[in-house]
Amino acid sequence: MGAVLGLCSMASWIPCLCGSAPCLLCRCCPSGNNSTVTRLIYAFFMLVGVGIACIMLMPGMEEHLKKIPGFCEGGMGSSIPGVQGHVNCDVLVGYKAVYRVCFGMAMFFLLFSLIMVKVKSSQDPRAAVHNGFWFFKIVAATAITVGAFFIPEGPFTTVWFYIGMAGAFCFILIQLVLLIDFAHSWNESWVEKMEEGNSRCWYAALLSATTINYALSLVSLVLFYVYYTHSDGCTENKVFISINMLLCVGASVMSILPKIQESQPRSGLLQSSIVTLYTMYLTWSAMTNEPDRRCNPSLLGIIGLNSTTPAGQDRVVQWWDAQGIVGLILFLMCVLYSSIRNSSNTQVNKLTLTSDESALIEDGPAPENFEVGDDSNRAVDNEKDGVNYSYSFFHFMLFLASLYIMMTLTNWYRYVLM
Repeated sequence: MGAVLGLCSMASWIPCLCGSAPCLLCRCCPSGNNSTVTRLIYAFFMLVGVGIACIMLMPGMEEHLKKIPGFCEGGMGSSIPGVQGHVNCDVLVGYKAVYRVCFGMAMFFLLFSLIMVKVKSSQDPRAAVHNGFWFFKIVAATAITVGAFFIPEGPFTTVWFYIGMAGAFCFILIQLVLLIDFAHSWNESWVEKMEEGNSRCWYAALLSATTINYALSLVSLVLFYVYYTHSDGCTENKVFISINMLLCVGASVMSILPKIQESQPRSGLLQSSIVTLYTMYLTWSAMTNEPDRRCNPSLLGIIGLNSTTPAGQDRVVQWWDAQGIVGLILFLMCVLYSSIRNSSNTQVNKLTLTSDESALIEDGPAPENFEVGDDSNRAVDNEKDGVNYSYSFFHFMLFLASLYIMMTLTNWYRYVLM
């Protein structure tokens, strides 16, 4: 009897898998807006893909992956950018598998980006495809990803490597824009509360957050000079650290100039402090790709642990490093924030092709056709009069995000031997 009830329960979900985002989440989530629910589902798609890519790098997976036809033809990784012939391809199949998984995700989102060009409202038939038909989307994404594993090696890895670099660079810029938008919203919220009452408390909180960000940036700067530079070398690191430091100082000074304050009354040092801290992360991320180990010590070596391999043991590939973990965390935060953001920043909305009225629609009252009852947890279609964000740009951002996570998980195809 229990099995029959279980089958009936599963059968009741089938219409939801073929229906819209509100139907898909109506049984497990509180009420919300269709525009937000749909973006969260696509973000979940992305997170599942990232999880699968991480599984491809787990120890022991290479024994299964190298059985795939064409992955290790010739036995050596001669077609891999930056990898010399002495590295056996058997230990790099994890990287190649990540490239295939991310290729499937990227092509899925790029296809939807092209399909959703100039969708103006949920009345457009293409909006139904964007907000529904989830079962078919899962099947399509799975088929593209599985099919990617049967692409002949040839120049695929090399070409996709350079495409990934370009896409990842673009996503870093989008990541910076979203970070500035987050800082702007944070600063605006606390300034409003400071003006409404209890100004000393909120002023202290604002000052504390800004001070902590600048303190972390200063500590990072000192550590960079101590561990990533030497008096007789590491010139590139010295130049990058110094230039980025000067740019951060300049940005901080500009943020409090009278002209800037007239144009942006709510701008201040909080935004600059967050950008400064993010710049320190990007500087560190760049220096961790320095081939000279004297100018690029491992994190284990910095904290005093021995990261060398004992004599007589085979060297193995380290699939992760500290920079990759931090990059993965920032990536997840960026994707989730882009899925739930309701920005009132006009400049950011123009850049991300988001409606200026998005925040008003998101926070506004429920529409008249919202029925309370059995479907009280269903999401609301709040885009009948106009979409709150560009469907096409949102998918294109996830396309770039797929390339960014591909490069991050593979250390920009820089293997680390331990």
